[in-house]
Amino acid sequence: MDSTPSAVPPRPRAGGPPGGPFARVWRAVAAAGALVSAVIHVLLYLDGYDTIAVVGPLFLLNAVAGVVLAAALVIWRHWLPLVGGIGFGGLTLLAFVLSTTVGFYGVNETFAGTNELLAAASEVVTVVGSAVALLREYVR
Repeated sequence: MDSTPSAVPPRPRAGGPPGGPFARVWRAVAAAGALVSAVIHVLLYLDGYDTIAVVGPLFLLNAVAGVVLAAALVIWRHWLPLVGGIGFGGLTLLAFVLSTTVGFYGVNETFAGTNELLAAASEVVTVVGSAVALLREYVR
């Protein structure tokens, strides 16, 4: 038999649902963050970002991905949506930081404004909620 460690995370804790109610709350928090980010990206897309060559379609893709991820976080009790939440929030936040510093596909934003601050906060919430739920469910 092969004794090398597996790349798959360990099974959820034994004795009831993975992580219990605490983990479910953090999944819901992460889902709410992804959903808020999705709504803000749709609003910005409809408010003029649809005319920007690369960034416009990325905003629409981000919105769709946020809705799908929010549903997956709540419905699918698996580690994959949690890792997806960390990636979604982290990469979306990274793209925003790039657009406020060096530019992102020709878009130079400012780190100000209600939509910008709400989106950044919701992405942090998605990352933190997903990470806490992942730790609660899969770390012994």
